[in-house]
Amino acid sequence: MLQLFSIFHLNLAYSSIEEAQRPEVVRRCYWPLLRVAERTGAPIGIEATGFTLERAAAADPTWLAALRALVDKGRCEFVGSGYAQLIGPLVPAAVNAANLRIGHRTYERLLGFRPRMAFVNEQAYAAGLIQHYVDAGYRAIVMEWDNPARAHPEWNAEQRYLPQIAGGQHGESIPLIWNTAIAFQQFQRYAHGESSLEEYIAYLARHGSAAPRALAMYGNDAEIFDFRPGRYRTEAVLEGDSEWGRIEQLYAALARDDRFRLVRPSDVLALAGAAAASRRLQLESAEDPTPVKKQRKYNITRWAVTGRDDVGINTACWRRYAQLAADPGSGDEDWRELCELWSSDYRTHITEARWSPYREHLSRIAPPPAEPSAKAFARRLQPSVQREGSLISLKTRGVTLVLNARRGLAIHALAFAAVGGDLLCGTLTHGFYDDIHWGADFYSAMVVFESPGHPKLTDLNRVEPAIRQGDDGSLVVEATQATDLGPMTKTICVNASAVELTYRFDWKEIPIGSLRFGDITLQPGAFDRASLIYRTHNGGVRPETFPLDGTRVAHGDAVSFLVSASHAVGVTEGRIELGDSRRALAVDVDKTSAALVAMVTYQPIRDTYFCRVSFSAAEVDETRRATPLEQPLVARFAITVA
Repeated sequence: MLQLFSIFHLNLAYSSIEEAQRPEVVRRCYWPLLRVAERTGAPIGIEATGFTLERAAAADPTWLAALRALVDKGRCEFVGSGYAQLIGPLVPAAVNAANLRIGHRTYERLLGFRPRMAFVNEQAYAAGLIQHYVDAGYRAIVMEWDNPARAHPEWNAEQRYLPQIAGGQHGESIPLIWNTAIAFQQFQRYAHGESSLEEYIAYLARHGSAAPRALAMYGNDAEIFDFRPGRYRTEAVLEGDSEWGRIEQLYAALARDDRFRLVRPSDVLALAGAAAASRRLQLESAEDPTPVKKQRKYNITRWAVTGRDDVGINTACWRRYAQLAADPGSGDEDWRELCELWSSDYRTHITEARWSPYREHLSRIAPPPAEPSAKAFARRLQPSVQREGSLISLKTRGVTLVLNARRGLAIHALAFAAVGGDLLCGTLTHGFYDDIHWGADFYSAMVVFESPGHPKLTDLNRVEPAIRQGDDGSLVVEATQATDLGPMTKTICVNASAVELTYRFDWKEIPIGSLRFGDITLQPGAFDRASLIYRTHNGGVRPETFPLDGTRVAHGDAVSFLVSASHAVGVTEGRIELGDSRRALAVDVDKTSAALVAMVTYQPIRDTYFCRVSFSAAEVDETRRATPLEQPLVARFAITVA
């Protein structure tokens, strides 16, 4: 017998729903959901953030009372997620912890209990999140099967029907039940009248087996039935028949069908003793370090560097986080506000009526920093600076850096005395790889902007930089280039142990396109291929490490003409490392200046490899709009050895 469970995700922060429509959503979507559970006896799972429960209670207090009564009677099961629907792999560990902590306090206040099972927000997962759920007292999580499984072909397909163990990278673990995007999309098609009851039940029956199995028949939004948020042009048209009525018919039919048994989400955990159950699985991978829900057009960049101005609002949230982290007097109300401001729905199809006050709120509590005063640069070479043609060599006690003035101050070579003075990264010139597919120059520290239908914009042009020596003995090189979008300035400072890079874009806007810069291209001979890794934080307290040997990683590869990147990492403690078991380059990112995400590329090439990390300030998907810049975009990095 196939066990079927469902979790309806309630979200009154839904990007394209106006605040004035919230009572209508409660009336047209949330009340019918409770009636389905009451009339059919189906033990439906209901998940909502603390924010949504608060707003639903404000819209209709009787609905909250009815939900609580159904939960008390065991007629439905409440699943938690935190105070706000924020994207865990993109925010600092302290914010993830606060979101779960404040969520529990809200659940206790409104429902009288703490839920034991958590629905991973937007099904955006990272291994570092496990410890947060464990610390918050959750006993299990719900995560999508499809995308982690795609990156793990070694998994047994039978495991998708049974509870497993999500394993962290530092010994932590938590039980897991699976959501499935294909199944919930089939449910939506039935509810919207695109398939018949018989066709949908036949689809479910194909998942049956003599062995015990459980399937998530639904694990997605409740606001899309008998209501249209207006998010997509392709939304199904509301017909005369009630979609909640069709859903009620479905649950009633399944209750009569002896091939199926309707269960609560937590009941699936009772299958932990089955033969293919309770395997400890690493859901993340080097190829897909932060898996999310649904088809490949969805990935973590959706909430990081697309939307109306994701990089701008995320940067403001990072500035507010830095304020709270430094203030011992900050309380839960401050952190609650920050969690709500980091909500995913402000980062996709947010309406104009909600966008404007949101930006004003952010500007008030996390205003942009004052413009740094301009510095005068002396055009003279110091004793520790040498120039030979287009190559400028700068040397301090611990760092040797060579820049290429013919290529916009791209890093030609970089070495650190602390790890032997070997060349670790820089430029791999045409002919380095004996492979026509890699017959190009591969630079470090360059800028690339690509916009559909327009020529590629780069900073790989001849410049005549200003060079000076700082009061602290550091060496500073700066050059500004004119572009069709406005000036770009690159400033490079070399001190005794680090190279600091600053990129300034004095543009009126960032057009729709992909803006990446700060690339670090490894010198393959400097690192042991067998132990090559990248390491960073994705919302957890401790970093996650991803071995590269034997993989093909291409986070920055386009999914389609509409979606410009496949994956990214959050760099949520501001650092990413790239190297081997002996040494690594560390790149520190100032997230309060620009909340960039990182993308790793690793490709074997005959008997060698190509490995690079780059940073993105903008990508393309269906949520992206051209972003006016009220102030220049300024991004800061520091490169050291780890």
